[in-house]
Amino acid sequence: QVQLVESGGGLVQAGGSLRLSCAASGRAFATYSMGWFRQAPAKEREFVAAIRWNDLSTYYSDAVKGRFTISRDNARNTAYLQMNSLKPEDTAVYYCAVDRRPLGDYSSRQEYDYWGQGTQVTVSS
Repeated sequence: QVQLVESGGGLVQAGGSLRLSCAASGRAFATYSMGWFRQAPAKEREFVAAIRWNDLSTYYSDAVKGRFTISRDNARNTAYLQMNSLKPEDTAVYYCAVDRRPLGDYSSRQEYDYWGQGTQVTVSS
C-alpha cells in the first residue's frame, strides 16, 4: 500500500503562486506515475496534471496549461505541482495520486491506485 500526503495549500490572491508537495511512502516511488486532480465544491474531481515515471513526460489540462508545472524528486519520494498566475477558478481541494502500472489514460481517475487526503487551495479575487 502507498500512502500519500499533500501539503502546501493555502490562501493566495489572484495572480499569486503556490507549490504543492506530495510525499509518498515506500521504496518504489521512482516507478510510479503521478497525477494531480482537483475538486471544487459541487463539482466532479477533475484532472490537472500528470507525469510518467519512465520518460518524465508531462500532461496538463487545458485549464492549467502554461501556468502549472508538475515535477518529481525521486530521491525525496515527492511530487510537486508549481502553480503560478493563480485564478479564483483554481480554488479547490487538490489531490495527488499514484499509478503503479504503465500510465494509460492519465486524465482518468480510474487510472490511479492510491490517493492522498487532499490540500485546500483558495484563490481570492
